[in-house]
Amino acid sequence: MKRTTKTVTKRSVKTMKQPIQRILIANRGEIARRVIQACKELNIETVAIYSDVDKYSPHVLDADMAVEIGPAPPTESYLNMDRIIAVARETRCQAIHPGYGFLAENAEFARRCVSEGILFIGPTPEAMALVGNKLKARQTVMQAGVPIIPGMQTRTQQDTDLEKIVQQIGFPIMIKAAAGGGGKGMRIVREFKELQPALEASQREARSAFGDDTVYLEKFIERPRHVEVQVLADAHGNIVHLFERECSIQRRHQKIVEESPSPALDPDLRQKMGETACRVMEAVGYTNAGTVEFLLDADKNFYFLEVNARIQVEHPVTELVTGIDLVKQQIRIAAGEPLPFSQEQIQQKGHAIECRIYAEDPENQFLPSIGKLIYVQEPQGAGIRCDSGIYSRMEVTHHYDPILSKVIVWDQNREAAIARMLHALSHYVILGIQTPIPFLIDLLSHPEFRSGNLHTHFLEEHFSGWKPRAQESERALAIAIAAFMDSRPRKTTVVSEEQRMPTPWESLGRWELLS
Repeated sequence: MKRTTKTVTKRSVKTMKQPIQRILIANRGEIARRVIQACKELNIETVAIYSDVDKYSPHVLDADMAVEIGPAPPTESYLNMDRIIAVARETRCQAIHPGYGFLAENAEFARRCVSEGILFIGPTPEAMALVGNKLKARQTVMQAGVPIIPGMQTRTQQDTDLEKIVQQIGFPIMIKAAAGGGGKGMRIVREFKELQPALEASQREARSAFGDDTVYLEKFIERPRHVEVQVLADAHGNIVHLFERECSIQRRHQKIVEESPSPALDPDLRQKMGETACRVMEAVGYTNAGTVEFLLDADKNFYFLEVNARIQVEHPVTELVTGIDLVKQQIRIAAGEPLPFSQEQIQQKGHAIECRIYAEDPENQFLPSIGKLIYVQEPQGAGIRCDSGIYSRMEVTHHYDPILSKVIVWDQNREAAIARMLHALSHYVILGIQTPIPFLIDLLSHPEFRSGNLHTHFLEEHFSGWKPRAQESERALAIAIAAFMDSRPRKTTVVSEEQRMPTPWESLGRWELLS
């Protein structure tokens, strides 16, 4: 898709006059390692930042340089704009990659980078501010003819106004924070007496998470699918989509399993949603990599949900089915390069699935699980990818997002990909804390998951009160014992010359090389 000249010229996109030589990664964990990998393959030097508790983290060792930026609390380290920008200037970085989370969708940080002459690898501050406010984003895309979920378009605090809105859209309704995502500030209301308490609770949570208590109401769609479309847009007016990801398997409004393609879409619907996603990004003047999220109802009607102005946690499934490295494209777009492919050249091949491995206990409402990782053994094999930021004896703290790693698999079709993921999960060992690995094995084995009958309340419907199977506990114990035995110091046995087995070369007898 080619933007109009008008759309391109009314945006100010800073690009590099010289090739990017050094990038600071303003993040940690698996996403920091992922960005470092892309930079190495592009022959770009990297600078990692780390808090005092992340001193020995893998991303610190992977980078060309690493600088400690403060204590463990994010506000004093990974959210400290002044310190991060100072380190970028001190280490002579031309650009900053924010990853996801932390400052990735902070328009003020993007503005600070621009004002300091540092390239921000992401959308412009103006586009980020627009899509970051859900009310403004809804208004903008609605004007572009994009279908949105019925709901209020502006902030209101008057009970009479709220009652009118509720009467117009009908119960059930969803309360959402206007300034953020990740499930923060979200409440489902099914009758009017619940509205005011839920509204107040949502505002408190939104104020705490985002510093803005603005909330809005929209119609709550029962049993929808969550389908998102990956988009790339350059500064030359080119925009393409890289097809969809199915993200309906969620807990607390946050995804735990993603896949591509979606089992719900046919070619016509896939094309229509992809074109709509491109139209959304054109309407908001977006550049770089971004994701347009939709809700899909039982009748295959889709509605705009929001734009994620960053690289997504689940980006690897798109990379595996398209063969396109999204992080490299982010860097190239930020440097001013045009997209090297057209929409017609992008193909979706095979099937990819991602499972997020969190430090949390699925038996106890997915509450965080912290402590030392006694032993870690990651899955390997053909078609298996593990994006990880952990290692044996690492301390998992309460300071950061609980995601530890991601397992991603690819195969020719969905059935084969599920089988490969089950194999990978069954060979993933993390001892010392609780993780959802046994839960994920049961989830992917469920007949309804295998048949593709997914929706955002799948876990509540099929896995309420889940408990691990006895054999899983026995397996974990056996692995723990094996890991302990493997870590014990061994006695060295001296073998005499008479007892030594001959090598194969010795067994051959006399031999010579003939020319």
